[in-house]
Amino acid sequence: RYEDEIRLCSGMEYTFMELKKDLDVSTLHRTELEVKLNGLQELMELKKTIYEQELEELLTEIKDISVVLGIDNNCKLDLSRIVEEVRAQYEALALRSWEEAEALTRRKLKEGSSQAGTYGGHLLDSRREIADLNIQIQKLRSCIVSQRSQCLYLEEHIKDAGELGEVALRDAKAKLAKLEGALQKSKEDMAHLVKEYQELMNIKLALDVEILTYRKLVEGEES
Repeated sequence: RYEDEIRLCSGMEYTFMELKKDLDVSTLHRTELEVKLNGLQELMELKKTIYEQELEELLTEIKDISVVLGIDNNCKLDLSRIVEEVRAQYEALALRSWEEAEALTRRKLKEGSSQAGTYGGHLLDSRREIADLNIQIQKLRSCIVSQRSQCLYLEEHIKDAGELGEVALRDAKAKLAKLEGALQKSKEDMAHLVKEYQELMNIKLALDVEILTYRKLVEGEES
């Protein structure tokens, strides 16, 4: 009987060590994930800043179109279709990003709230981190709204320009094409960031549950 107890004790110690090892690995993985999430936040801020600067430079260049007014009154500038397409892209991007961010945040908060009821207060940290990332998405959404306002300003500016010469027409179209390219890139970047954000949050929530499970098992072994 004494030998049986020794074997049982040894088995429990081995199980405890294995559980503690798994917990350490999961905790390390969670730390690495948090670092990656912080990097994603910084990347979102950097992309927003760069994009705002690029748009500001484009709008400044387009303002210079007025200098060449009156070159050829027989050449009429008709960019309403192009401007309408640019504005439509802005509105579509803003609406889609708005809906995706809201839906993603509501889903993550709902998941965090549901699991918090099951696993106690451990997931409160996850909810706070989701809220922090939601703030970043809100900032990007505000940036998109601001950029749409700049697009509307561009439309009004072109309408006020009236008639421009052929050279001014080509210049304006080139600048608008550049703006459309920047819009497309911003759309792709936003989609990529939202997707990466969703993937990281799924991994993090799974890790939180796994870490809590290991901790409960370790505490059970210790007791």
